[in-house]
Amino acid sequence: MGLHKPEILIYPHDTSIQVVDVDFYEVVRTRRSIRSYKPDPIPDDVLMRILEAARIAPSGSNRQPWKFILVKNEELKKKLAVACHDQTFIAEAPIIIVACGYNIHWNRGEYMGDLSMLVDVSIAFTHLILAARAEGLGTCWIGSFSNDKVKKLLGIPEDVNVVAITPLGYPKDQDFEEPGPRKPLSEIISIDRF
Repeated sequence: MGLHKPEILIYPHDTSIQVVDVDFYEVVRTRRSIRSYKPDPIPDDVLMRILEAARIAPSGSNRQPWKFILVKNEELKKKLAVACHDQTFIAEAPIIIVACGYNIHWNRGEYMGDLSMLVDVSIAFTHLILAARAEGLGTCWIGSFSNDKVKKLLGIPEDVNVVAITPLGYPKDQDFEEPGPRKPLSEIISIDRF
């Protein structure tokens, strides 16, 4: 596997950003894990808005310990799907996004150690998948993968780890709809004490 210069995406993060007018709570209510994708390309302006949503996400001490790898090469997508424990559906999407986190050597919460970057990268990744839903694109948060295999496949440095992966594309056979049963608020909320 030879070295290659990665494709650089330049995005003017200024007033040229076009805003998509979609109700936030509708986006949250109807974001689904999509497991079937059309091969249709994603327009550049749509992709840039989604990536911008991740870029502006908050992080502890504004460290922004993330890097997002956009995988577009068909053969590489297939190999990545294998590294995701043979979840072959992810290779159907025109893009697979691999969210990586830099070890920040900060002991957040007095117990997380180097892995405290998981919180920050997950916040940015959530921004990304909600922005994708607002644009009519599907995602599926992939947490089942071989970190070592993905790192080797994509040339990810030793002090960086894969946090999450998602296919990104237009849904083929699924609609955006409200989720199945969820626990009631009374089960997940308490006041003043656990």
